[in-house]
Order: sequence, then structure tokens, then C-alpha cells
Amino acid sequence: MSRSVRAGGLLTAALLTLAAVTAAAGCGSDGRPAAAASEPQKLSWKACPATGGGQGDNAAGKAPGNEWECATLRAPLDYGAPKGETIDIALIRARATDPAHRIGSLVFNFGGPGGSGVTTLPAFADDYKRLRTRYDLVSFDPRGVGRSSGVTCMGDKELDAYYAADATPDTEAKQRALLGRVAKYAEGCAKRSGKILPHVGTANAARDMDLLRQVLGEEKLHYFGVSYGTELGGVYAHLFPAKVGRALFDGVVDPTSDAEQGALAQAKGFQLALGNYLESCGKTSDNCPTEQQINDLLRRLDRQPVPGTGGRVLTRALATGGIAQALYSKDFWDYLTEGIEDAGNGDGRLLLSLADSLNGRGQDGHYNTLQSALNAVTCADSVQRYTAGEIATKVPAFRRASSVFGDFMAWSLTQCTSWPVKGEWRTPDVNAKGAAPVLVVGNTGDPATPYEGAHRMAQALGPGVGVELTYRGQGHGAYDSGNACVKDAVDAYLLDGTVPQPGKICS
Repeated sequence: MSRSVRAGGLLTAALLTLAAVTAAAGCGSDGRPAAAASEPQKLSWKACPATGGGQGDNAAGKAPGNEWECATLRAPLDYGAPKGETIDIALIRARATDPAHRIGSLVFNFGGPGGSGVTTLPAFADDYKRLRTRYDLVSFDPRGVGRSSGVTCMGDKELDAYYAADATPDTEAKQRALLGRVAKYAEGCAKRSGKILPHVGTANAARDMDLLRQVLGEEKLHYFGVSYGTELGGVYAHLFPAKVGRALFDGVVDPTSDAEQGALAQAKGFQLALGNYLESCGKTSDNCPTEQQINDLLRRLDRQPVPGTGGRVLTRALATGGIAQALYSKDFWDYLTEGIEDAGNGDGRLLLSLADSLNGRGQDGHYNTLQSALNAVTCADSVQRYTAGEIATKVPAFRRASSVFGDFMAWSLTQCTSWPVKGEWRTPDVNAKGAAPVLVVGNTGDPATPYEGAHRMAQALGPGVGVELTYRGQGHGAYDSGNACVKDAVDAYLLDGTVPQPGKICS
């Protein structure tokens, strides 16, 4: 086996790992019911099943101590009809290792939207050992994800073709073809998961978290939100400000950006991360690509894909996704250098492996619900529906933001164009007046949730609520970066309640 194939296999495995009391009735700040309280509910914690939440292999059996338990929470499918049909929410838990000093439960959401907490939490358990001393670590598959009625839209072979297809159309005919594929995808989602699509929005996921808080017997929700998990946390804080306990937002979504502004910010963020990668690579390696060489490669792949694995080929769309996936963590920059070089020499296996991870494709060829759930939640939240003509006028601004990712991010705005369910908001309301302090951590080199979003989230939460901490580093998020300053500050807050001085900087 070549070094590329071995590296690709290891990378795929690593990235696919990358993921009871009576409930009392309550209301959110919008006046809608917070929980189903028509009957008592007690969680039945048992050994986790052999497979995880539809997001890859279950890591619970591999976690330290093998002490993970799974349970199912019953929530209203429609919170407007709290005594009607219910939906099962898959949960996972590891109990505190120092129960004499236990604080309570710490609930994790790892983002997406569409990430499986049932799979991700045990996979990264080592990172949270200190927190586990005094907290039960708890996570869940949000509604529409994995084992919680995960949204499905197409079969595996159809998805292979969908993700490989031209995502940066440069003619009107190609634009029509793209919109046709998007419409077919949306039709598949409606056919396979139509009942749940109107109910998978972030506000309902926040209500599920408050129901979980009650059923766990917690007075307050202690929370660890990453990436989209920060938006979910912000919406929870807005709906239930009096129930916010110690809450961390890491890799922060800008709650003031609409769909177009968010996509443009991501184009800039990935371009910044790409520049940081190229600068670092040039100092340590003699086979680093230039930005021009990357663009030349993508144009060649647009005309002529190169062989990948299993009879599949590496197209421009897949290569762009693979490059973006590698920029999520500095740990994968060496793979990116190798993958770009290999693709230039006609071997697309490594970049294809990265793209598969981004799209939720396992080594067995089966797709999890990551991307379909992402679409479903995004389109249930966002009211914007863009036409091809509207997007075409925006492409030049996106190209100015990023020569590599601009077109790709601009045309990603088609994801909700044909969606069968209307969206709820242009931007989420996260004002949480009266809530306890929320620690908001921004990373200056974050490609997926650019640094400016942390400041805007802290402001939007309101005076005395959002407390901002800056990490001068690379990658998506800060707590798992290995930076001792960040980890010590977060742990002191979550374990001891010590709120850092606003504006604290770690580097």
C-alpha cells in the first residue's frame, strides 16, 4: 500500500470519529410549551447498542472505563401540540468519577447541525476527563439526527453522484442542472422524512434540551456547545434564560448573520485558514502548493476528474470539500499537502477520503445522516430561498472573498431553494437578559465559524451574560486545541464557577 492509502484510511477513521424524574411543564420566553408533561417520564439507562447514532461506529465501547450508558427521551413531535405524537431522542451518558463532589449533568452538542452526540461524546472522552470528575457527561442525537429519527433523502449511490456533481456552475445550463439536482434531493427528503421536516428546527431542539434538563432532575442546564451547538445554546438561553447554568460556547456561530452573510463569512474564514496553512507549510516543507496551483488543480478536475477509490473519481466539488475538511484542524495540514500533490499526479484517493468525511460517507460506502440533517435543520430555521439568478449576482463578491472557496460557498445557497418546509427566521434571537454568564470562546484562525462571530454572540446575549475569551490559534474551536490557557480557563469556569475577566486572551 502506498503512504497515501494508509494515511487516507487512518484519516477517515479519525474524522468519522470527528461526530430521571418526572418532567414538569414549563414555557419558553415565546410562551410555547417547553416540555411534554402529560405523564411522568423516567429515563431507562442501559448498556449502549453495538452501533451508534447513525454517524459511524459507536465509540461508547471503546471509551475509557467502558462506562457509557444509553437511554431514550420522549419529546413532543410538535410542541404546539404537546399531548400529541412524540419523537424519541437518543441519549448517552457517563457518570461523574467523583460523585461526592458532583455538580450535575453537563450536556454537550457538537454542532453540524447534524452531528451525533451519541457517537461524538465517547469518541472524544479523553478531552473531558477533568470535567467528568464532577459532571455526568451527557449528549444526544438532536431530532432529525442519527437515532433520533434521522433525516434521510437519497440512497448511497445517489448520494455518491450528488456530492460529485458540479457545484460551481459557470453556464446557465449548468445552473439549471444544479437546481434540478437540488430539487430532486429535496423531493427525496420529503418522501423519506416528510413527517419530521417541519419539526427539526433549532427552537424545537432547544425545547428538547429543557425537557432533558427536567428529566435529568437538574435545576439548571449546564452546557458545552461547539460550532452550531453555540447557536442552539444561544436559542436555549433566549427561550429559558432563568434555566441557564454554567454554559460554554466554543467555535461560535455569528447569530447576527443571515444565510448569505454566513456563507460569505465562511468563504473568508476558509480563505484565511488556507493562507495560514500555506504560510506554515512553506516554513516546514519543500513540496507545498501555492494558491494558484490549487486553483489550477480545481479547474483541471472540473474538466477531467482523476481516479479515487472503489471506481469513484475525484471531481472539483469533492476536492473542494476535501480541502475544506482538512482546514478544520491543523492536525490534518500534512494530509492536505500530500492530498493536493497526489491529486495533481492523478491520484485522488486522499482528497476523496477527506471529502467523504465531510459528507458523512463511511468506508463501507454508507452515508450517515450528517448532511441530510444539516440541510433539514438549516432550512427549517432559515426563511431565505435563493434563485439561481440571485446567486449569480452574488458570485463576484464571494470570489473576492476567496478564489478557492468563493464559487463553492455562493452556490451552496441553493440548499434551501426547493425545500418543502418554510423557515422560521432570518437570524435567531439569542438575547438572554437575566441569564447567568455564558463563556464565549472565539478562535482567531477558525475557518468554519470566523472569530468575529464570538464577539457578536457575546453582544447579542446581552450585558452581563456574554463573557468573551479569545484564543489566538488555528482550527475550528479552541477547547480541544491543546492550548493550556484555554482549557484551564474553561475548566475553572465549568468546575469552580470562576468567570474569566471579559476580554481575556490566550495564545
